[in-house]
Amino acid sequence: MRKNVTILFIILGLLSISCLVTHKLSVKANPGTIYVSPGSSIQVAINSANPGDTVFVFKGTYSEQIIVNNSIYLIGEDVEATIIDGFGSGTVINVTANSVVVKGFTIRNSGIGTGDSAILIESYIGNVISNNKIVNNKVGIIVSTSYNNIISNNTISNNDEAGMYFYSSGDNVVTGNVITNNNYYGIKFHSSTNNLISDNTISFNRLGVYLYFHSSSNIFYHNNFDNTNQTTSSETTNAWNYDGEGNYWRDYTGPDLDNDGIGDTPYTIDPTNRDNFPLMGPFSVFNINLEQKAYQVAFVSNSTISAFRFEIGAETGNQILRFNATGQNNTVGFCRVAIPMELMNYPFIVTVDTEEVVPTLLSVSNETYRYIYFKFFNSLRAISIISSRTLYLYDELLGQFSGLQTGLYNLNMTYYELLYNYTALMENYSLLQEVYQALNSSYQEHLSNYSEDMDNFRNLTYIFAATTAIFLATTVYLSKRAHTGLTSRKGVAEEK
Repeated sequence: MRKNVTILFIILGLLSISCLVTHKLSVKANPGTIYVSPGSSIQVAINSANPGDTVFVFKGTYSEQIIVNNSIYLIGEDVEATIIDGFGSGTVINVTANSVVVKGFTIRNSGIGTGDSAILIESYIGNVISNNKIVNNKVGIIVSTSYNNIISNNTISNNDEAGMYFYSSGDNVVTGNVITNNNYYGIKFHSSTNNLISDNTISFNRLGVYLYFHSSSNIFYHNNFDNTNQTTSSETTNAWNYDGEGNYWRDYTGPDLDNDGIGDTPYTIDPTNRDNFPLMGPFSVFNINLEQKAYQVAFVSNSTISAFRFEIGAETGNQILRFNATGQNNTVGFCRVAIPMELMNYPFIVTVDTEEVVPTLLSVSNETYRYIYFKFFNSLRAISIISSRTLYLYDELLGQFSGLQTGLYNLNMTYYELLYNYTALMENYSLLQEVYQALNSSYQEHLSNYSEDMDNFRNLTYIFAATTAIFLATTVYLSKRAHTGLTSRKGVAEEK
């Protein structure tokens, strides 16, 4: 039951993140929006806001420590130029309410005392920290005894202790973040369980992930680990892969003999923690918005993917993914690409520069995503993946032609089978005719014999009848004679 709840939470969290990533803020002059300009106080605006209001902060540097004690949207105009600076004192943003959204700020220079951070969420749920730049703090983000929070698409770097720290917290989602160059830990967990950590780049930290004191049942997948040490052994068990894909580990040396972008042997952390499906290259995701729908195209590649774009051919109607793949010269590059079926559902043509390469359609493809894999020689390569309607129609016609050929072949086979059966029937018919002729001849012979026997029987009957008649007549005659003679002798006797 606990596992099912966790998986359901993961799905809901990812859906929420997708909405956040693709949402574009539209600021309107209405009572629900409070604007803050440089020289004004963000805290004053927050204090005057009602639940559900937006506090929109224009570009500028704001030197203050903020307490967000209401369920509001705190939105910065530009992540690079809307700066909240703690100037080395305390925690910069302290979230003390549920369902708060903090988005679009550079947050820097917290204090250096224990518990100081850029953002603190303590004992609250349902908050979203998204699309911020968090730099030069004691800790980037602290989540303490809090649940169901989402931390997504932030850049968290150059913090003194850790990028993130979870204490006695669970069911939080950490996704799409770049957590890099923090002095000690990328992410530290203490007594925290059932958190989902996916699609993050955790790099150039002294220790990527630190799991401490009964931190278990956390799920890590689609993360890129490139640190001095990736993680440490744990006395508890966590999941390091999900749905057949794991993480990219810079120090993984296993083979990929089946050419699918997934390592053939596990990445072992300790006897009870291992990534069973390590990625052979860094994981990356690109978003496409088309006709008010959001799609994600996911890559596993040992080349750097850049200049990604989606196009629809004006004349052909083909859907086209274009991107550059850059890698070290004279090495072999690869791409494992997950493409939404709803976005591109026709057969694929792949070109590297101007040369066509034949991709492998991987067996993990399903009704939602097609997974393809192809190789190329590294350099700066311009790659196109074309979902061709023309090729689809050609394949459809070819399929129909093949179907007609199969039907014709089956008809021919049926014809020859019927012809064979007809020949066999004709042979049987001839045999039956011969048997009939023989039976008819025998019948005629028997009929002739019967007629002859009947004639003989009639003749014998006539003879018997005549003989019987003569016998009867003779008998009668003799009887009469005998009776007459007896009468005469009796008369003579009486006369005497």
